[in-house]
Amino acid sequence: MSHWIRCRCGKLQGRLTPPSQVNRCVCYCTDCQAFAHCLKREKEILDAAGGSDVVQLLPRHVTFTQGLEHLACMRLTPKGLLRWYAACCNTAIGNTPANFKLSFVGLVADCLTSEQDSLDEAFGPVRMRVFTRHAKGEPKPKTTGLPGGVWRAGRMFLTARLNGDYRKTPFFSESGTPVVAPTVLGEQALHDIKRQL
Repeated sequence: MSHWIRCRCGKLQGRLTPPSQVNRCVCYCTDCQAFAHCLKREKEILDAAGGSDVVQLLPRHVTFTQGLEHLACMRLTPKGLLRWYAACCNTAIGNTPANFKLSFVGLVADCLTSEQDSLDEAFGPVRMRVFTRHAKGEPKPKTTGLPGGVWRAGRMFLTARLNGDYRKTPFFSESGTPVVAPTVLGEQALHDIKRQL
């Protein structure tokens, strides 16, 4: 696999080790759309229907090699996902649960780059489309692959929990706190953004 992580300006970079388990999905939820709009990167992140192409894998496969000081984190709500991005150029990096014991990261395809392989060649085709009722336009995409996607994600969680791999993550310290304190967007700001979706 030849993909690596790179923000748009190149200050934040990282590499991926080949994952043994991966799930690729397109998410149309309003939170993912709002995240793209918060970063003012909706044209780069979202497809025509408002979907985010996400590669889900274990965080242990991610290593940041340059510019970690540019890594930033936000939550749309106080209990929402941790949404990681490069503050230098507002490139979306990925989403993680707030509890590092749920070992999982959804890397936003916009930060994944390669000179050789396509996303399909590296991670397989999109196998899951979720929250399609929030997609833009008609006809809406069909929800597909949800049971299999939940099974693959659950297997990742469980495997990492049992063998201790959940501790291997660039997004959390050894004590389980995020390496960057997340800022919370807040209900009113989120409401204002979602009204524009």
